[in-house]
Amino acid sequence: MTRFIHDKFAKDYLEELLTPFGTTQAPRSITAEVREIDVWFEPAPISKMNPELLGLLGRLLATPSIFEPFRNPVTPQEICDCLSKELELRRQYYRETARNSTENVDLVLPRLWILTPTASTTILSGFRAILEPEWLPGVYLMTPELRTAIIVIHQLPRSAETLWLRILGKGNVQKQAIAEIEALPVSHPLRTNALTMLSVLRANLIVNPNKDPEDQELAMRLSPIYEQQLAEAEQKGLQQGQRSLVENFLASRFGSLDEELAAMISPLLALPPEELAPLLLQLSREELLSRFGEEN
Repeated sequence: MTRFIHDKFAKDYLEELLTPFGTTQAPRSITAEVREIDVWFEPAPISKMNPELLGLLGRLLATPSIFEPFRNPVTPQEICDCLSKELELRRQYYRETARNSTENVDLVLPRLWILTPTASTTILSGFRAILEPEWLPGVYLMTPELRTAIIVIHQLPRSAETLWLRILGKGNVQKQAIAEIEALPVSHPLRTNALTMLSVLRANLIVNPNKDPEDQELAMRLSPIYEQQLAEAEQKGLQQGQRSLVENFLASRFGSLDEELAAMISPLLALPPEELAPLLLQLSREELLSRFGEEN
C-alpha cells in the first residue's frame, strides 16, 4: 500500500513541477495492452519558466519524455515493462508520421527516464547502461537507439543541480533533499509547490494503516512543513495565499476541489493554524464535510 502512496506522490510531484515548462499528462494511456505511462511530458514552444531552475531535471525536458519513478530499487522486469511502453509509444509516433506524410528526419522521438533510488551493477550492466562523460554521476545511458536512461538517485552528487530529483530518493537522501527545499528562499518560484506536495505525501502516509518504520519516520519528518507553510502565509498577511494553499491541499488530497469542498474553505480558514493543520491532515472527506459543511 505505501508503495502506491509514494508512486502517487512521485507522479503528482513531477506533474506539478513540470507543468510550467510544457504539457504534462499523468498518467497517459497507450495502445495495445492497456497500460499507462507514469508521467508523460512534452515541452512547450515557449516555457513559462526557465528549465534551468530544475537543474538536472530541467535538462531532461529538452525532448518529449516518459518519466517512470520507482520508490524501491527497480527490477529487470520493471525496466522491461518501461521499455515496452516507450517502444509502443514510438510506434504511435511512426504511425502519426505516416498518416501526416511527415519526413522521419523531422521526427523527435520520446526519451525514457527511469528513476530509481538504487540499482545494482548487475542490472545496469545487463541493460548496457553506462556512464557518459557529458552527464552527472548516477545517470546511466543505454544504447542510443533505445533513447533510455536509468537515473540512480542515490548516486547523484549532492548539489542544487540534482535537488529536484533527489527528493524522489529514500531515507537519508530524501531527508537531505527535504531540508534543502525548506532552506530555499521563500521567494523561490518552486519552493511552495514542492512543500505543498510534501505535505500531501505526509497526509497520505498518516492515514495509511500499513506504514512501515521508514514511512513512519518520513511522516514525522514532514510534520512541521504544513504548519510552517500556514505560518509563513499568516506572517505575510496573505489571506488569499492561505486560501490558495488550503484549496491546493484539498484538491491534491481528495483528487479535485468540488463545490462541497470549496464551500467549507471559509470556515476552515477561520480556525487558528494550530487547529487547522491537524484537521486537514487527519479528517476524512466525510468528517470534514460533516463538521464544516453544516457550519457553512
